[in-house]
Amino acid sequence: MSSVKILDRKGGSVGTVDLPEGLLAGTDKGSQAMHDVVVAYQNGLRAGTASSKTKGTAAGSGKKPWKQKGTGRARAGYRRSPVWKGGGVAFGPVPRSYLQRLPKKVTRLAFRRAFSDKVAAGALMVLEGLVVEAPKTKLFAALMKDLGLKGSVLFILDQVDAKVLLALRNLPGVALATAAECNTYELIRANQVVVTKAALELLKPRLSAEGSKAS
Repeated sequence: MSSVKILDRKGGSVGTVDLPEGLLAGTDKGSQAMHDVVVAYQNGLRAGTASSKTKGTAAGSGKKPWKQKGTGRARAGYRRSPVWKGGGVAFGPVPRSYLQRLPKKVTRLAFRRAFSDKVAAGALMVLEGLVVEAPKTKLFAALMKDLGLKGSVLFILDQVDAKVLLALRNLPGVALATAAECNTYELIRANQVVVTKAALELLKPRLSAEGSKAS
């Protein structure tokens, strides 16, 4: 069983915590699952509101612009035809949902693989706790400096802390998630993942091979 150090807010070690059994085993599996989950997540963010008018809904008369025969011109039925300027659009976009549903086993495997990759790369940090005295950006920036954090960082808490949320929201590349709502996409896009000890305990069912929760 693997373990990682628990750090205080100054970066000093205050103990260790065990990771779920087999988390780092089989790291050759799950890459396709991560791809599928990220694609599904990004598709789910699409509004799907693109719309165009067809020849049946475009404004215009159904009257023939000229008679069928005798003019020497090609026959025409109505000005709402896609071949006319101002007519309907042929095969244009219509409102739709881009939602993709994946099996729970796939989403769980993707989450475990993404988390194990952070552990293997040394990009996971476990804190004893995360508390700020006031919801001020400079206080949180100082905390990150003490921990040696910079760039894209994901903080995972056991529950939302209003002060922490307000303190970090103006820092570019810094994001906050709870253990229950953290997903594979958030893990992948962050260069560093910082999780509190309490949040890690809540994550363990999702990280175990027999976990019942999907990411």
